Amino acid sequence: MLLGTNLLMAQTDAGSAATGQAEAPKVDWTGVAYYVLIFFLICLGVAVVGKILKVYDLTLKMQGKKGLNWNTVMATFCIIFLLIGLYGAYWSFTEQGSMTLPEAASAHGVKIDEMFTVTTILTMIVFFITQILLFTFLFRYRYSAKRRAHFLPHNNTIEKVWTIIPAVVLTILVVFGFFTWQKIMNSENLKDDINIDVTGHQFAWELRYPGKDGVLGPKDFRLVTGTNNLGVNFKKKSSFDDLKVDTMYLPVNKSIRLNILAQDVIHSVYMPYFRVQLNAVPGLPTFFKFVPTITTAQMRAKLDDPKFEYTLYCNKICGGSHYNMQKVVRVVSEAEYQTWLSKQKPYLNDALRKELHFASANEQSNGSTNRLALNN
Repeated sequence: MLLGTNLLMAQTDAGSAATGQAEAPKVDWTGVAYYVLIFFLICLGVAVVGKILKVYDLTLKMQGKKGLNWNTVMATFCIIFLLIGLYGAYWSFTEQGSMTLPEAASAHGVKIDEMFTVTTILTMIVFFITQILLFTFLFRYRYSAKRRAHFLPHNNTIEKVWTIIPAVVLTILVVFGFFTWQKIMNSENLKDDINIDVTGHQFAWELRYPGKDGVLGPKDFRLVTGTNNLGVNFKKKSSFDDLKVDTMYLPVNKSIRLNILAQDVIHSVYMPYFRVQLNAVPGLPTFFKFVPTITTAQMRAKLDDPKFEYTLYCNKICGGSHYNMQKVVRVVSEAEYQTWLSKQKPYLNDALRKELHFASANEQSNGSTNRLALNN
């Protein structure tokens, strides 16, 4: 359910994301006030019932009769609370189950969902067993003047059972998760990866693709200027053909490596359909690898939504305009990807060439000498 909550926190109107005009999410204060009022009414009802029982108890005693057995009363309330709680858990799954993450659109996403399902089933089994036992014991062994308590200071068998079984189960889950994570973050086969530079700042994502050489040029925060806002180091020739794009295009069934960094505060790269989430930390480059398996067109058909778009969100509350940090992500065929890539403009535009004392694109086409002034 936590993953589903993350999705709800990060997602805003899909139509706004598609047009690039993100609007601040509106809070339905009427709905919030309604549930707050319900909570206070329940508390008031419990208090009223308690007072009525207290008055009834005092009345019995004034009449010389035996008063209420408050241990039995409280034990009964515990059973009622148990039944209400179990029904609440059932209701939560049946009514809010659709709020979990959508269908996985990446290869590793299937494994993540399997882990989530197994963990949820195990924890729910433990939850129901422990809660039923807890409240049953409260009721069964409530105070009685006719029964003496039996003190059990130690039992080796019980200690072994509730230590070994959870340890084994948790070890299996941790090992399963460890190998799944290792497979996701596998740093081998780098030649087959499509490297995409994702840089976060308040309040936008900047995307940079490698050019024909397939290699992203290095960056240095000391080189950041108004024109070179990513601080790309043009002392390296691999930087010359880098591309700056506004929409993230991904070829289906190809390995994607997102090189993630932030320039100011902590952000978080979050793409729920791909089960991708990793913090973007200033000064600490990170990466995430995944393979998209469902194209945008296929997902639109699955959801029967012709306007559907995959979206890159920020899943950290990074400031007042946090909700603006969205980028459209499109998964397309290899041919469509190559066509799109060929139409993208280089990061090294004329304004940046002028700042670095490069020859402009027009001068280069006229055969002028291209002179590089080293970045200072």
